[in-house]
Amino acid sequence: MYDLAILGAGPGGLTAAVYAARKELKVILIARDIGGQTTLTADIENYMGFEIITGADLAARFHEQVAHFPIDQRIGRIVTGIEPLGEHFRMETDAGEVVEARAVVISTGKRSKPLGIEAEQRLRGRGVSYCSICDGPLYRGLRVAVIGGGNSAVTSVLDLISIAAHITIVNVVDSWQADPILLERARRSDKIDWILGHKLVNILGEEEVRAILIEPRDGGVRREIPVEGVFVNIGLTPNTGFLKGFVELNDWGEVIVDCRSRTSRPGVFAAGDVTDAPDKQIIVAAGEGAKAALVAYEYLMGIDDPRKVRGW
Repeated sequence: MYDLAILGAGPGGLTAAVYAARKELKVILIARDIGGQTTLTADIENYMGFEIITGADLAARFHEQVAHFPIDQRIGRIVTGIEPLGEHFRMETDAGEVVEARAVVISTGKRSKPLGIEAEQRLRGRGVSYCSICDGPLYRGLRVAVIGGGNSAVTSVLDLISIAAHITIVNVVDSWQADPILLERARRSDKIDWILGHKLVNILGEEEVRAILIEPRDGGVRREIPVEGVFVNIGLTPNTGFLKGFVELNDWGEVIVDCRSRTSRPGVFAAGDVTDAPDKQIIVAAGEGAKAALVAYEYLMGIDDPRKVRGW
């Protein structure tokens, strides 16, 4: 029986693990991987304490700090089911392992949202990718397309500028949602075609990608653009499928939390991008992870109002 089970090892989960361990709670950390989306980011320039650091390096530093504490870790595992059992919670992993804990912090993050077209799954790994950092080097000297118009899409463009021969970025709406500083950097390159107001109709190719087919959002003439790679960056989906009926989710599948990281179920807390908190940033996720662990500790200690204990 653990005091606290932390699900997910991105910035929120790793920070929660450190804060919980410092309170001398018996902690287990269960996660598919270390770092979550952080590892998919090349250069991070807005995390305090580092002028610039890669996402992989930042995640590694987080994990190194976790290693200083006696935290049980189940990496390479995901929780497939969770249920209340008396005054504690029972979880089962994809390996059939059963874990029980008195409280839970959910920090399972998000994953890339698929396009939802048949060719996408058939050509995944054969020209269709969701991670420019992971797969970009495979497309050196080739033509690629980036689908999306937010920060993740334009960041992919920046990752690919020094690798690909040519980049076409396609956004279904009529404006770019990325931060101006990212757009400014990308527009310095003359190897990018910027296409607004078009939707991706299909990805063409049998064994590998050979082109994309796009059309104006409101209908019109379709265009076929030759490419060897397609990077999909159209948004993210919360990893909350196993939570349906267990805690309250919003219309986007995010865990609804209050200002103290509490979910609709007592004893269950949440932090990071998996929640309905509007700002999806590494530093925000880390801060929310710390808060979730501290509030979970108060719950376990039976403290209903910490201000009374602290003498406020």
